[in-house]
Amino acid sequence: MSGTRSWPGLLGRRMECETLSTLVAAAKAGRSQVLVLRGEAGIGKTALLDVLLGRAAGCRVARAAGVESEMELAFAGLHQLCSPYLDRLGKLPDPQQEALGTAFGLRPGSTPDRFLVGLAVLALLSEVAEERPLVCVVDDAQWLDRASGQALEFVARRLVRERVAMVFAVCTSDQEPRLSGLPELAVRGLGAGDAATLLESSVPGVLDPRVRDRILAESHGNPLALLELPRGLSAADLSFGGGIGHSATPLVQRLEQGFLRQAAPLPPQSLRLLLTAAAEPVGDVQLLWRAAERLGIGSTAAAAAEASGLIELHDRVRFRHPLVRSAVYRSATPAERREVHRALSDVTDPEVDPDRRAWHRSRAAVGPDEDVAAELERSAGRAFSHGGLAAAAAFLEQSAALTSDPARRAGRCLDAAQAKVHAGALGDAAALVATADGGPLADAERARVDLLRAEISFAANRGNEALPLLLPAARRLEPLDARLSRDTYLDALSAALFAGRLAAGPGARQVAEAVRAAPTPDAPRKGDVLLAGLAALFTDGYGSAAPLLRRAVRAFVTDELTLDEALRSAWLAAATAASLWDHHGWDVLTRRHLDVARESGALSALPLALHTRALVHLFTGDLTTAASLVEEARFVTEVTRSSLAPYGEVGLLAVRGDAAQAEPLIQRCLEDVTARGEGAGATVVQWARAVLCNGLGRYGDALRAAREAAARPLELGPPKWALAELVEAGVRTGDTEAAVAALEELSTMTRTSGTEWGLGIAASRRALLSGGRTAEGLHLEALDRLERTSVRVELARARLLYGEWLRREGRRVDARTQLRSAHEAFTAMGVDAFAERARHELLATGETVRRRTVETLGELTAQEVHIARLAAQGLTNREIGAELYLSPRTVEWHLRKVFAKLGVGTRRELRRSLPRSTP
Repeated sequence: MSGTRSWPGLLGRRMECETLSTLVAAAKAGRSQVLVLRGEAGIGKTALLDVLLGRAAGCRVARAAGVESEMELAFAGLHQLCSPYLDRLGKLPDPQQEALGTAFGLRPGSTPDRFLVGLAVLALLSEVAEERPLVCVVDDAQWLDRASGQALEFVARRLVRERVAMVFAVCTSDQEPRLSGLPELAVRGLGAGDAATLLESSVPGVLDPRVRDRILAESHGNPLALLELPRGLSAADLSFGGGIGHSATPLVQRLEQGFLRQAAPLPPQSLRLLLTAAAEPVGDVQLLWRAAERLGIGSTAAAAAEASGLIELHDRVRFRHPLVRSAVYRSATPAERREVHRALSDVTDPEVDPDRRAWHRSRAAVGPDEDVAAELERSAGRAFSHGGLAAAAAFLEQSAALTSDPARRAGRCLDAAQAKVHAGALGDAAALVATADGGPLADAERARVDLLRAEISFAANRGNEALPLLLPAARRLEPLDARLSRDTYLDALSAALFAGRLAAGPGARQVAEAVRAAPTPDAPRKGDVLLAGLAALFTDGYGSAAPLLRRAVRAFVTDELTLDEALRSAWLAAATAASLWDHHGWDVLTRRHLDVARESGALSALPLALHTRALVHLFTGDLTTAASLVEEARFVTEVTRSSLAPYGEVGLLAVRGDAAQAEPLIQRCLEDVTARGEGAGATVVQWARAVLCNGLGRYGDALRAAREAAARPLELGPPKWALAELVEAGVRTGDTEAAVAALEELSTMTRTSGTEWGLGIAASRRALLSGGRTAEGLHLEALDRLERTSVRVELARARLLYGEWLRREGRRVDARTQLRSAHEAFTAMGVDAFAERARHELLATGETVRRRTVETLGELTAQEVHIARLAAQGLTNREIGAELYLSPRTVEWHLRKVFAKLGVGTRRELRRSLPRSTP
């Protein structure tokens, strides 16, 4: 054994073990640690976790393990990790208690916000770690249910100064890797010498060199393979190698075969006990004993099973390795599996755990069973309130599989597919639609098949492929289901707006014409009013459509939204509000859309909801919140593999004026959206480039980008904002013709909208094309109107334009007042390019202004500034943590750094020391 590479009890893993020891020491010292152990099955990840726990003397421990058969049961893995500490739940803020209690089924309630659940777990673990350092280990994280995986990844990314170490073990696979972007340690095979030593230590007597070499070659240094492949083989097998001639078999299957050889000598009753334990993924010993009693399995069976070393039955059921569980379960006959699932369903309390009972009943069913299928449908309903759409979809899918009536089975397949679409499981949704398509379908269901295929296409690729499917589906549904037909027309309009200028075939006008030709409802819903307004927009124009659109937006803002309305229509209503220059409606609807997407687990809708919400904060100047939403969107996009362009991130970098990061991202986005036919993405990106270049004073580039973005001004949102950028860029480059044309288009729309935001923007831009008292009057009108709004970036820009005009008029003192206010506002918001523009203008008036640097703000980072401002407003550490998805301890750590950098000792001093912000 190599002394330089060994570790007590673990051969060839000195570096890995030292890393884990350092990790525990850092957590004990108050520096949070996160690590992902990634490697193939049997490589030693679980053994390394045991080493970690062995080094955790003086620490509390929380453990969880993913179970493949439990992947559809929301929050199952998270419950494992948190259950020892749920007695501390009462110490959390009420919203966090409610979220976690509802997620774990401890109390009734509406669907918990996934991110509030994550924050609750972060707060709970932080609370536990206040008493003693906490070591959290999660084995087989690739098998965690989606809700648990997302919550734990959320926590892992936000641990900073808690005395917490969190280590995941993840088996590599061909699928998209879990927990990407976190610190990783790749666990690889042992070296040749260590592998040979380990193999020889596991084989009694002399090993035939040919057998040894073959095992070493097949195992590739995998410790579990080296230990398990030779076990249970006869002397002849060891001598001649006849028992291991399966080099073409995947490693996992060979390991499972090794475990099965060890289980083979056990008495039949012990094997049945192992199978029952394998089918019960929770590890509840008492539940296992009740099921065993029902199956007639005696206590002697447990003794033999434990003696084999394959299983431990103490406070919980624990297999020696996860592959023991899968090997035992997979090797059983279907009849044997059904028998143990039936026993487990019989002994599971229907009041305490009705959903797991339903799941066991479904696995026990010999064939179609309408009673079980109906129970699964009820479980799907409960899943909406506990884990959202993914769990509901799983129950509905199993319900469909157990339905005997072909028509009803097809309908349940379509229901499951719809839930899968919203949950972001588009491949599963497509398979369910294909199954339904093979059944007897009425015309309405046949049209629904077409609709779901179009929705899958639209969710997978926001380009121009979905619209040619949605429009015929809507027409086909008109005589069959008028309500669903109108919903489908609304989807078609959404698809047309996303395709925009890159639409291949019909566009928004063609959809609008079809809507106008379709029958109108007797009692229109909110979505129907929105549909009628948008149809009028693209056929009759902005002025004719505005009253109807305002009515629709008002209904979406004031009335309750169903889940379907929120997911299908809320973003469209929000974009309509932005097009009407209605900032209040835009704010409310983007917030409601995001809340519903989070709470329901609608992962397919969440990236768009996050990006559109981030855009609202860009206009209000809250770039810190926008940045946190962009970060969250990046994480969700990785989880869902969404193809949506990163609208929020592009806009954030542009408003900041960060050309170094913005330009490459803009170029990549343009290439991507053009390839997919996502014209709306191209418009947003060009608007962002125009903002960036106007801020940097690159007016020629701004003019070209704004022209592109404003090419179709009837489209929602950014084309109208781009008109304002086009006026400014046109004036600065001397292209008066372009500026005048853009201003007239802008003014026509803003007069129709009649809002302070719209009229303020138009007045500010019209002033650029005016002179004398007229110009000054327009500048003052712009300031007056925009001061009544929350669009603080535009207010600061209006001050900058007025200050620039005053300086050119020779009124230096008046100019300084406006320019100083603009500079301070831009600086406080982090709108750096425009702040630099204002600084240059101030210098030209003779005033000395420091360039904005990190040092100017006491070396505070953006996050520190945000935390400091919240603290100065009187929020507690716990309240700040809830606002920013951080633990109170991390907030405290940041505040200590803020106090040190600013040289203050109290929150009152902090309030006085912070740079003045625009109110």
